Amino acid sequence: MITIKNRQAIQKMYGAGQRLAVILENVAELVQPGIATSELDAWIADQLIRADLKSSCKGYAGYKHVSCISVNDQVVHGIPSPQIILQEGDLVKIDVCASWNGYCADMARCYFVTMIPAQAAQELVRVAQQALDKGIEQARAGNRVSDISAAIQSEVEQHGFSVVRDFAGHGIGKKMHEEPEILNYGKPGTGPILRIGMALAIEPMITLGGYQVYITHDGWTVKTVDKSLAAHVEDTVVILEEGPLVVTRISPKELYL
Repeated sequence: MITIKNRQAIQKMYGAGQRLAVILENVAELVQPGIATSELDAWIADQLIRADLKSSCKGYAGYKHVSCISVNDQVVHGIPSPQIILQEGDLVKIDVCASWNGYCADMARCYFVTMIPAQAAQELVRVAQQALDKGIEQARAGNRVSDISAAIQSEVEQHGFSVVRDFAGHGIGKKMHEEPEILNYGKPGTGPILRIGMALAIEPMITLGGYQVYITHDGWTVKTVDKSLAAHVEDTVVILEEGPLVVTRISPKELYL
């Protein structure tokens, strides 16, 4: 069942999203050569506490960290580790879900490590962001879930990149993962009808090469089979009467919903 959020729930999701967005904006300064992904995770954990946020990742199915940090051909769910040291030119994806007053926000951003990245890598990240924006545009009452999926796929594939098919976005609210599942590919006009008050975590996962992926021996980290570079971006969106509200993008002023 897809839950409909009331005014109070949306305010809490907005509060979670704004706090989380500040943390993922500020972490960019730490994404430098020589830092371990475990150090980034520790910093994020401290920031969550300071922001009165509760991690939704730590403890989920036994997961031991507050973030997923995926590097280069790692698509999603990379485990922070003292053995993974960032190097010049790496493409880093940081994914964090946290709650405030009982309601979650989930987001992911891409970061390049210092040096100017190759043009193909820049284009990959740019298209991932554009695909996310196209998907969000479709998150309107009266549309269907697959309208989001189709918009993402169209944007990605017209630029020659691939959409990962084994993982998807999702509904969100009191829990990190709720219905509906939001694929990043598909035909428009199918799936549940979107309604005011629905909250969605939309997250394109795209690659420079093929879309085939596998889970590594650690049981979490997802990598591309062909070792091609991958990008992942995510925002939490609430459907309002006037359109989609992206709670995980910093607003110029506080919204009073």
